[in-house]
Amino acid sequence: MSLIDIQDLVNENEPLASLPNTFYKLREVVDDQNFDFDDIAEIISIDPSLTLRLLKIINSAFYGYRGEIDTVTHALGVVGTEQLMQLVLATTVIGQFRGIDVIDMESFWKHSVACGLSARAIHEARGEYDGERLFVAGLLHDIGRLVMCLKVPDQLKIVYDFAEKSGNRWHKAEAKYFGFDHGGVGGALLRAWHLPESLQEAVAHHHFPSSAQNFPLEAATIHLADSISHKIIFGSDNESEKYLLTKSAWDAVQLSEDSHLELIIEQAEAQFEEVSQIFLQTV
Repeated sequence: MSLIDIQDLVNENEPLASLPNTFYKLREVVDDQNFDFDDIAEIISIDPSLTLRLLKIINSAFYGYRGEIDTVTHALGVVGTEQLMQLVLATTVIGQFRGIDVIDMESFWKHSVACGLSARAIHEARGEYDGERLFVAGLLHDIGRLVMCLKVPDQLKIVYDFAEKSGNRWHKAEAKYFGFDHGGVGGALLRAWHLPESLQEAVAHHHFPSSAQNFPLEAATIHLADSISHKIIFGSDNESEKYLLTKSAWDAVQLSEDSHLELIIEQAEAQFEEVSQIFLQTV
């Protein structure tokens, strides 16, 4: 058992102490009831790479506008302020983690994007169409692993070697060694960043969604999306993760595996290659 405290991994450590100022400036403007689209567009436009990524996402299969949206102001009018903020958050967070060699970062982010797209597809299967926040939760569900890679890389290698030899899943091996898993670390980081509690809980409890006290729906969505993402990356006939698609999680999101799984996979797969390439450009 490690003597490291979970808060030691996220408190006052660059680059983890906070998100870039651009995100907080945008949040401050959006929280002002008198804001207009030009105020937001002006802040985003200060960062040309962020502007480019946002326009690429909005013109990709993620929305399907295909070159119709050519300015941030136009994007705001089409997808909405809160939805665009979620995309800013997604692209901003990815840029915070560089120089990690403990794990394969391309595989990590592809899995994360597949999870985000699956979560969004689950949300839409429920008849809801504000799925950007679920996409972000899915994209960030394993962010605690990156924190651990940065802060305790040598210990994490020991844990993952043990997991591989013993057949334990990574989060269970982490819990045995550290006393917490990457979900808990991710939740603590998002809390330190003052991000919404629904996002914190979805990330912190994605392996144990029934333990989420206030946002069990979001946690169950990410739990399912995490498993479905493996089918997207490795193929729908991949059986290794099938047992994780628990009936209790399907019940929590008020969907069924028989009726909805195929459609969820189909929607996420249609967007995966293009969207993952956009996000990988920031890594």
